[in-house]
Order: sequence, then structure tokens, then C-alpha cells
Amino acid sequence: MDPRLEPFAARTGNRSHTVVVGLQFGDEGKGQIVDLMAARHDVVVRFNGGANAGHTVRLPDGAGGETRIATHLLPSGVLTPDRLNVVAHGVVVDPEQLLSEIDALAEHGIELGASLCVSERAMLVAPWHKRADALLEKAIVAAGGLSLGTTGRGIGPAYADRAYRVSALRLGDLVAPDLESHLRSVLDLHNTILAALAARVGEPFEPFDAAEWAPRLAHWGERLRPHLTDTVALLHEADAKGLRILFEGANAALLDVDLGTWPFVTSSHTTALGVPSGAGVPCAWVNRVIGVAKAYTSRVGEGPFETELSGELADNLRQRGGEFGTTTGRPRRIGWLDLVSVGTMARTVGVTELAITGLGPLAGLPQVCCRVPGQAELAEFAGWPDGLDAFAAYDELPAPLQAYLATIEQHAAPVRWICLGRRRDQVLRR
Repeated sequence: MDPRLEPFAARTGNRSHTVVVGLQFGDEGKGQIVDLMAARHDVVVRFNGGANAGHTVRLPDGAGGETRIATHLLPSGVLTPDRLNVVAHGVVVDPEQLLSEIDALAEHGIELGASLCVSERAMLVAPWHKRADALLEKAIVAAGGLSLGTTGRGIGPAYADRAYRVSALRLGDLVAPDLESHLRSVLDLHNTILAALAARVGEPFEPFDAAEWAPRLAHWGERLRPHLTDTVALLHEADAKGLRILFEGANAALLDVDLGTWPFVTSSHTTALGVPSGAGVPCAWVNRVIGVAKAYTSRVGEGPFETELSGELADNLRQRGGEFGTTTGRPRRIGWLDLVSVGTMARTVGVTELAITGLGPLAGLPQVCCRVPGQAELAEFAGWPDGLDAFAAYDELPAPLQAYLATIEQHAAPVRWICLGRRRDQVLRR
């Protein structure tokens, strides 16, 4: 038995594992739901994506305010004491970013120590991947192709490396004795490709030097060594002990590399369908899927957006909802809820219950709209008043809001969580 599992009491009864995934373009507020669900689980697992995703959790600070903590690679469960947090092999990891998050939490008095496990199989995201990200975007646009609006975090090139195999490094390689010789062959390939891309777009290029970068990678590897492990074996041991596992998806369903709005998608499998491959567990483990949907829609980057708004209303919602990327800081595009796409994704990925966020920014509008299946025009609903956090039960909610939630439920899945604000204490359980 892995010693990190020893503090957890064995559980008996039926397996009880949960997946939390976003059903739109990201930024739905998944971190809030994962943060709540972490209290009901023993292990929290991030199974896809990289530092292009951002989860924000707001914690009461004891003085009437709140502390805002954003994570990009760490599971949101790190904010719940006595939980084991796992970054599985389906994640591509920028070690510098991961260590920065670990250090930032330490400044808040949260020391992870043995509570964080990182897969030694996880692919490395390095500076050459970020350089490739920027150059590829420019080269594609120069050739008359589509701008994808990439975050520039090197995620796509890192996943491409995984497919190429010979040009990739995994986190376990950072603590291997032959790191520099391995890195030399890897960088020879990357430098050749990057030099060609730089020449294509008329930019200078300074090759990455293995002798310079090997010590940096080795330093990151030594700092991460206490956390590196075989997370597949760890999760199977946790399941055998009867522990409850929560799988946390990054990005969202409409950005899935296969199922999303291609080609304006991310580079990983973002839904519950990605859990088996991204975490190395059987499909049968996924028996509860919480889909998170915002009561309106936001999107960072390019791509189709059926219900997009512009002008004063979009600006107002953007400001009220704080719709600026957690990772990039870019203003998000804003639109009404699209129940055609949300409902399709909920059925496709097997959502068993919904969490609805983003109700507060819509409060006070005379009417709200959404796109529903079978209707050419947007459906209109009476608005609801401000002050939603004053309500303590679903039955107390204003009738227009209940009607709106009933429509979501009709076209997607049962609504079980209603987020009236962004703090832990502002979520109604139905």
C-alpha cells in the first residue's frame, strides 16, 4: 500500500467516484463545485489539459471578505485539508508553473507535502513548446489559415510531442541520470523545426542549448521528486481501499479535441470520456458525472458562438461576471445560454446532474434569453431581482428564476446545484 494512503480509513460499500466537467467553453465555475465536492471525497484528480486552464476558488477570509485563489495545474482539492491531490498522466505539466502554484499556496499557509502526487508519466511543457505555440500561430495566419487564439502556454505542441514520442520528455525524465544526453537529442529536433518556423515568419531564433537547460530541468525535477509517483497504481490502490475519488476536468466539453467546435478547441479530452485514458482507470469507475453550466455563455479565443452578444449588454455582463480569463486575462466573449449545445454535450458525456453557475450577473435584467432545441428564435424569460444570496432554499427562489432553471433541466439534465454566488456558502443543494 502506498504510504500516502495510510492516513485514510478504508471504506466499505459500493464504489462512489465522481467526475466534474464543464459543458461550455470553460470558465463555468467548475472550481467552485470541485471545491465543494472535495469535502465528500478522499482523492481529487486532475486528468487532462495543462496550464491553459484556470480554476478560481473564493474562500471566506474571516473578516467579511474573501480570499481568491487561482490554480492552473493543481487540482482545486488542494484547498480542502486532508485530501490526496493527484495530477495524472493525461495532464501536460509546466514544472515552473506547477512549482509557482505550490509556492503560492505555501504563502497562504497551505503546505502540500505528501498530499500532492504528480504522475511521472506526465508530459513536460517546456519553453520550446511555448515558442512553437507562438510561431505556429503566426505561420498558419501567414499562410492564410485560421487563427485559433491559443493561450501561448505550449499545450498543443506538448501534446503533439506525446504523439511524436521521440521529441518528448516526461516528468520522470527530469530526475534521470541521462537527462542531458536525452535533452540534447530532443532539442536537436525542436531547434530544427523552430528555426524553420521562425524563418517562415521572419523572426530571429536562438537555439535552445542542452547544456544550459539541463541544469534548469534537473532543478525542477529535484523539487518535484517528492511528488512524482506512479499515479495509476496509486489510484487503483485507493479504489481497492474503498476511497472516494473525484476527477476534475480542465477546459470544457465544447473545447474537447474530438467533440468540440473544431478546430477551435484545446488539445486534450476534456469530458468524463477522457477520465479512463487520462487517469488510467476503468470506464466502470465513472458512475456520477456533474456537468457545470453557466446561466449565460462566455468564451476566450476564436471560434463559433451561436448566441454571442455585443455592445452595452455584453460589456455589462462581462464586468458583472468578471469575465476575464483566469489564465490569460483576456476579455471573454459573452452570449446567452445555448441549450442546444449544452444538452447535446450533457447526453454525449453521460451527465447525471447539473450545477448551474452565473446566475448573479444576470440578476436585475428585465429579461434573459437562451437558445433551445427546435426553436429558430431565442426563448425569452422574465428576469429576476438582485440579492440572490439571501435565499436559503430552492423553493424560495423567485418564480422567473425557477422557470429558467426548469427549462435548463428539461433540455439537459437534472439541476441539483444552484450557485447564487461564488463562495462555498452561496451554493444551494437541491
